[in-house]
Amino acid sequence: MADETNTRTLPATSWAVLGLLSFGEELSGYDLKKWSDWSLRFFYWSPSFSQIYSELKRLEKAGYATSRMIAQDTGTRDKRVYRITDEGMAAVREWAREAPVDPPVLKHGPMLRMWLGHLLEPERMREVLLGHQEFAEKMRRRAVADTEGAKDEAAWAYPALTLKWAERYYASERDLAAAMLEDIEALPPEPGNRP
Repeated sequence: MADETNTRTLPATSWAVLGLLSFGEELSGYDLKKWSDWSLRFFYWSPSFSQIYSELKRLEKAGYATSRMIAQDTGTRDKRVYRITDEGMAAVREWAREAPVDPPVLKHGPMLRMWLGHLLEPERMREVLLGHQEFAEKMRRRAVADTEGAKDEAAWAYPALTLKWAERYYASERDLAAAMLEDIEALPPEPGNRP
């Protein structure tokens, strides 16, 4: 049984992995990576395999997950799958309900470049913003596609809504980049446009 301090000391990434397991399926590390790339990457985290396995070890040690080896039908090596425990389900439910919700931390590369725009040529700043527009539109389309894949799964109703949020977020990022391009055109042509 995990002690009371486990719910206080686990990092948010542990809760994200435990949250993936909370949908009730036995999942391998590969499955968890695939599921996180399908949903979590849009708004929180795109983990490496090593991060996933580190979190799974931490969750097993806390008593929030268990694992077992299963034989593969294809003759390849056995695979380890993980399942949430009842204690893990109670802990992640409590964390989702009770833990303070951290405000998003904005680490925005294009915005940082804009802030340093006085050091760039205007054409380079336009390239940065155009690249961001393309990236945002690509991510928006992916969120739309992933939403389509989730809409028939009743257990994924809230992740599907989160994907809709991601779609809207990336559409707004695309539109903000377009607006910033217009704002750059309105700047006086002289150097020294500083805060």
